[in-house]
Amino acid sequence: MLNVILVPIYTAVMLPGSYGEVIVIFAYFAIFNVFLAYGMETTFFRFYKEADQRKKVVTTSLLSILATTLSFLIIGFIFKGALSELLEIKPKYMSYVFGILTLDALVIIPFAWLRANEKPMRYAMVKIANVVMNLGLTVFFLILLPDLVSPEGTGVFSALYIEDFEISYILIANLIASGITFLLMLRVYMRRPYVFDAGLWKKMMRYAMPILIAGAAFTVNEVLDKILLERLLPDDIASAEVGKYGACIKLAVFMTLFTTAFRMGIEPFFFSHSETKNPQKAYAQITNYFVVLGSIILLVVVVFADVLKELFVRNEAYWDAMPAVPIILLASFFLGIYNNLSVWYKVTDRTKFGAYISMIGAVLTIIINFALIQYFSYMASAVATLVAYGTMMLLSFYFGRMYYPIPYNFRKIGFYLGVSILFSILSFYIFDRNLIIGGILLVIFLGLVYKLEADNLKKVFLK
Repeated sequence: MLNVILVPIYTAVMLPGSYGEVIVIFAYFAIFNVFLAYGMETTFFRFYKEADQRKKVVTTSLLSILATTLSFLIIGFIFKGALSELLEIKPKYMSYVFGILTLDALVIIPFAWLRANEKPMRYAMVKIANVVMNLGLTVFFLILLPDLVSPEGTGVFSALYIEDFEISYILIANLIASGITFLLMLRVYMRRPYVFDAGLWKKMMRYAMPILIAGAAFTVNEVLDKILLERLLPDDIASAEVGKYGACIKLAVFMTLFTTAFRMGIEPFFFSHSETKNPQKAYAQITNYFVVLGSIILLVVVVFADVLKELFVRNEAYWDAMPAVPIILLASFFLGIYNNLSVWYKVTDRTKFGAYISMIGAVLTIIINFALIQYFSYMASAVATLVAYGTMMLLSFYFGRMYYPIPYNFRKIGFYLGVSILFSILSFYIFDRNLIIGGILLVIFLGLVYKLEADNLKKVFLK
């Protein structure tokens, strides 16, 4: 949600070209985060469920991440110039990038420990502290600080203010927020006698490597389009097109927020209930609810897209990319369904299938972007994301039926998904975002959901 809250601030003080630079830097953050985590988060859940070795799992995971992260930091500073040239990120930003990546990597296992031990309140409070600090500093640096500078150029605020320093201020805000998050999670490192079990670590790495490959491929699907837009479009429009696309598709964060929150809670549940009687029935029911709620979110955001853009992307220079929003929303929805369907390869230790499926998605992303960006700009990137996640969803379902059959209610899932997509197309593209018609379609859809699901949803929320 922070991404959406910050968009009005970024777009108010930066033109699309400058904001495009920020988008590309954060795209590289996502890629490096995957390699610095190398699948250890999901691996931690998988091995932590075995109660007899929990302490060893925690300390072995912490030491592994600590060693690889510090190695990355040292190597990064040694080759800072070469990496800057390779990534096409200006050298003055690289130190901030290394610092943020390092601090974020060091809290991967502490956050996983909170989730595994069912401590959602503490998890949420630390995450919210990060958001508040990041948001507060961004507002201070970009909005308040320029007005606080004295005409004489003296005082603390004048010393802090640097003209045309917006991108650096954004990175500094992120760095400070990540540092405070690390300090809040530091006691997970401090309160345990450390034991590194080499045999356990090897088992964990065998489990983690396919997840790393899957994560890397998934990140290609998620962020490579911004990097390719920057590199494949003409230099005079590339950054601006990335900025427009990156700002508008932030409206899909409402779907991303839902799917991420769902995944955070459901992933530990998958493992903790894998040995119970008939867990497949519970998995199927969970996916049904996910599709119902996700279909509602898809249609609500599409219907009110023009209202949301004026709230969050207030600069009209960015609005050209609005046609990509429904496509990215649907792609995010497909990704959420895929995450639910992926339970089969996680609980059966067939994580290599996750790698295969994600690699297929990544290949589709790369092919479609390279083939079509020069003709359709960011619309090609949006379609590539949709095709990739849709294919991954279907492949996971296909292989899941073979290795771990789950009794999904396909009739119901297909009905909600199909009607939501149809109404979204009608509202956004056919009736040109007419709010009255979109509202009528939304009311009809909500009426259908209430008629078919009222009793079941009441039971869930009352519990």
